[in-house]
Amino acid sequence: MLEVRDLRVGYGAAPALWDVNINVAAGELVCVVGPNGAGKTTLINALAGLNGATSGSIRLGGQDITRLASHLFCQAGIAIVPESRRLFTSMTVMENLELGSFLPGPRSHRARTLEQVCTLFPPVREKLNMPAGSLSGGQQQMVAIGRALMAQPKLLLLDEPSLGLAPSIVMDMFDAIRRINADGLSVLLVEQNVSMAMNLASRAYVLEEGRIVMEGDAKDLLQSPEVQKAYLGLD
Repeated sequence: MLEVRDLRVGYGAAPALWDVNINVAAGELVCVVGPNGAGKTTLINALAGLNGATSGSIRLGGQDITRLASHLFCQAGIAIVPESRRLFTSMTVMENLELGSFLPGPRSHRARTLEQVCTLFPPVREKLNMPAGSLSGGQQQMVAIGRALMAQPKLLLLDEPSLGLAPSIVMDMFDAIRRINADGLSVLLVEQNVSMAMNLASRAYVLEEGRIVMEGDAKDLLQSPEVQKAYLGLD
């Protein structure tokens, strides 16, 4: 599904990612974890076409999309749920969701996909005609994920979906991500909550200072002394 090879990304003369290699198979849920400033958001934005690659390649379903214009990444089959949600807060929940199905293909199935989103997130159904900015943080995150699903992507990118949410809501959010993946959608999850992310994912990558320093089965990595000491505070 997704093949990232030797990806380098920089901001001007300042490099942010070095020779990153990542794979996500069809129907797989993979997580990328790491400390603040490791380059996780830079990576997810590069995979969504928002940060241009300095070198390396990004392939989706065998198609090289590295040099596509940013707006064509969605057409290629990638949808992103950005950090901090970034909804249009003065617009209604319905209007925000409809923006996700802007392209002709998803637009033709808008009613069916909307029903799927509302089934996944029942509180969204009750708030469709309300301004998105009037919703709680957890409800806004539901709308942000719903908006991405409205695009009917092949790959869903999630950037810190638990950020700023109450622990009980975080549990619900991760359960929703699990169900989305169980329905067959490939997911790449970037997350600081290492324990929850690795318990959810099948495979994991550890990103530090712009480089992949560990990778493998998520459950195995979670038990490694290095991860437990660095991210879980265990000796």
